Amino acid sequence: MHVLLVYAHPEPRSLNGSLKDFTVQRLERAGHVVQVSDLYAMHWKAALDAADNTASQPGVRFDASLNSKQAFESGTQSADIAREQDKLRWADAVIMQFPLWWFSMPAILKGWVERVYAYGFAYGVGEHSDTHWGDRYGEGTLAGKRAMLVVTTGGWESHYAPRGINGPIDEILFPIQHGILFYPGFDVLPPHVIYRTGKIDETGFEQVCEALGQRLDSLWTTAPIPFRRQNTGDYNIPALTLRSEVAPDRNGFGIHLMHD
Repeated sequence: MHVLLVYAHPEPRSLNGSLKDFTVQRLERAGHVVQVSDLYAMHWKAALDAADNTASQPGVRFDASLNSKQAFESGTQSADIAREQDKLRWADAVIMQFPLWWFSMPAILKGWVERVYAYGFAYGVGEHSDTHWGDRYGEGTLAGKRAMLVVTTGGWESHYAPRGINGPIDEILFPIQHGILFYPGFDVLPPHVIYRTGKIDETGFEQVCEALGQRLDSLWTTAPIPFRRQNTGDYNIPALTLRSEVAPDRNGFGIHLMHD
């Protein structure tokens, strides 16, 4: 299988750097082909702007979606964007690895998403009608591929528990997993989160690698998070609200998960 590792940490000698190397080695030993987009090493340009369309006209008001759409359709995207899109087409699975900084991904990774997820590539696709509102949330150009987050954080696991001060980790990661990954069609696996990174010694590192290795070994067999698909009847279209008889009297992120 083909695996794309999108990696965002500025220090190669960090825990994240070691885990990135471990991931590549583990997957390759299992016979998979791996590509790594090391965003800091690539000096990835994080800001989405008019220069992302090499044919943009000076003095024309910049419209992010329209500029992206025109560049994608006309083949005038900047070369770095097109290369990353080709990697996504090539990949059977995508792993995003990053430290949790201020309750989200590093800015450079968010910038990768904003620029690579072009209009016509990751959004703005599919029929829009009274029964089908675009190919998204379980459909789309990246459907059939798997995705998983590998996240490190300095906080304790209890800090991110259902009653923890930081909020439940699954809710913190919901915008990434449901929005950035499920929206364009990925089957999203439960995240692999590594806590208290500042306290990991040599013995702890071996344990961390063992746990990560098990997740990598089961990359193709782990059941995805059961997010509700948009166009299969659970949502009112075009309002895109959950139907009243589905998860009645409940609100919050959890209503977008199918339960037995």
